[in-house]
Amino acid sequence: MEILFDSRQKKYKTPFGCLRQGEPCSIMIQIPSDHHIQAVSLCLEDDMGNLLNKILLQQDAGEHGYLNYRGRFKLEECGLYYYYFEVQAGWETFFVWKHEDKPALTGNGKWQLTCFARGYDTPQGFQGKVMYQIFPDRFFQKGTCDTSGKLKSFVMHQSTDETPVYRPDEKGIVQNNDFFGGNLQGIMEKLPYLEELGVQVLYLNPIFSAYSNHRYDTCDYKAIDPLLGTEEDFCALCEAVHKRGMKLLLDGVFSHTGERSIYFDKYREHGTEGAYGNPDSPYRSWFQFDPKDPNGYHSWWGINTLPCTEELDPGFLDYIIEGEDSVVAHWLRLGADGFRLDVADELPDEFIARLHRRVKELNPNALVLGEVWEDASYKISYSVRRKYFTNQELDATMNYPYKDAVIGYVKGEQSSGQLAQTVMSIAENYPKPVLDCVMNSLSTHDTMRILTVLGANQYPQSKEERANYRLSAEEYQKAVQRLKLAGFLQFMLPGCPCIYYGDEIGMQGFEDPLNRAFFDWEHQDKELQRYFKELARLKKQHTALQIGTIQVLADRNGVVCFQREALAEKLVFITCMNDHYECFTNYSIEMMAGGEWEDGCLRLSKYGFALLRAR
Repeated sequence: MEILFDSRQKKYKTPFGCLRQGEPCSIMIQIPSDHHIQAVSLCLEDDMGNLLNKILLQQDAGEHGYLNYRGRFKLEECGLYYYYFEVQAGWETFFVWKHEDKPALTGNGKWQLTCFARGYDTPQGFQGKVMYQIFPDRFFQKGTCDTSGKLKSFVMHQSTDETPVYRPDEKGIVQNNDFFGGNLQGIMEKLPYLEELGVQVLYLNPIFSAYSNHRYDTCDYKAIDPLLGTEEDFCALCEAVHKRGMKLLLDGVFSHTGERSIYFDKYREHGTEGAYGNPDSPYRSWFQFDPKDPNGYHSWWGINTLPCTEELDPGFLDYIIEGEDSVVAHWLRLGADGFRLDVADELPDEFIARLHRRVKELNPNALVLGEVWEDASYKISYSVRRKYFTNQELDATMNYPYKDAVIGYVKGEQSSGQLAQTVMSIAENYPKPVLDCVMNSLSTHDTMRILTVLGANQYPQSKEERANYRLSAEEYQKAVQRLKLAGFLQFMLPGCPCIYYGDEIGMQGFEDPLNRAFFDWEHQDKELQRYFKELARLKKQHTALQIGTIQVLADRNGVVCFQREALAEKLVFITCMNDHYECFTNYSIEMMAGGEWEDGCLRLSKYGFALLRAR
């Protein structure tokens, strides 16, 4: 028996995707009319598998040998729900399950349904905006660096052409204490470049005082690292960013501090107040010490330099979130427009919810974005189902599922159907306001640079070889061709395309720290740079690309075609991994590569793509 139901088509389910509290939802399933059906019910379960409601669907006349069974319901409580169908036919009862997004009579898969708060929304100033990620030490330096207050020891590179230090020291440790001197004034100096590129939001990796160059080992949450500048420099940067109509996100690292922080102070560099070795320290309860070993403590992934915090400790909560001059309040008042939360899946739900609430009290238009590598709507971490969306904790996440799907597609490792499946799965599972703000990256400080991923024919085994590896001319040409297709998808899909500094000029690099070289201001792929400018222009020009709905029109034989629609604007974008021909007689061309357009007929070759606008 072939049963028809597709939760992504409004014919079968309205509205698409998630529901707001109290929002009516219409469901319709089609069953062949030659079966003697007595009753069809929608079975609604909570996240624990408890049956909450069995909704009897009403039959009406169908079409083409099918009968329609319809029903309506509302959800009044935020949460994660699942549903399937029960069918009574004579003396027999059987169930309709979800299998690869299609109805099936075998298995036990269920359709997911997220219910989020009635009045919840995300800041419009971030929806569909072009983002740019900067690793502060590696972007640009203006003036000189004040090294007097810097935690020692450290090494300053003599040239920005040098490779970041990747070899371990005599103790076998990569210290990450080599610096190039990029600073806040340098970022401010390059704001005209970023504005011309089309950037609307800056995301900075940590800028607070720390020992390492990545600064995820915070020393003082309320102090700018001296190599980056001063608090005055930060205020000036925020003012300059805002004058250009841009926004600035800071990296909040709250699941751990550094062992050399003023709070932990393992080596007694800051006085006697540090928690390590001092049971009377005001910060003692912030950390997880071993009761059987006074020198033992819980650290992030076993890395002793990163002692974990007790995020729900009252003193820590007050210092980071609740206090009048808490860390969150301090930087928002100085001009920050929100925070990216490092390892959000390792922060308790209550901590994130309280931080989100405090941020919105201080600035309703600020953004709270979480680092989550999977589908965040049903994420489980440490055996706990997370409530990022159902508990109003995050405005958005880093959208790694889109990143992996796009890369897999342009490398020929995933089919067009798999790409479409991932895109629509996230679109269906994330509340629309969240989807409009997700960070869509192709590479970050935690991953290999996208050109290297797309171009290297093979990855060298040793770190030494990877450090010295550069794409051949043939590999580079292939990588750029693939990157243009990947970048096109990055900017056309829902959310905020985020350029990792230097990707737009052709920088290369394997895993960190090789992906964290200094921005190459002398040698730039100008043609690639112009291409990203054009993508940013299109994103900013079309409302449908910023906040529009998304729908799959076709996904077959390496070709995927999406439609985005908002208000009176309807756009179609199509990408191709095989030669393809298609007619769009009522459309005009907005952008095209690797193809021909004549009288409404589109011909695309491999790696070709086009953006079309309905007349």
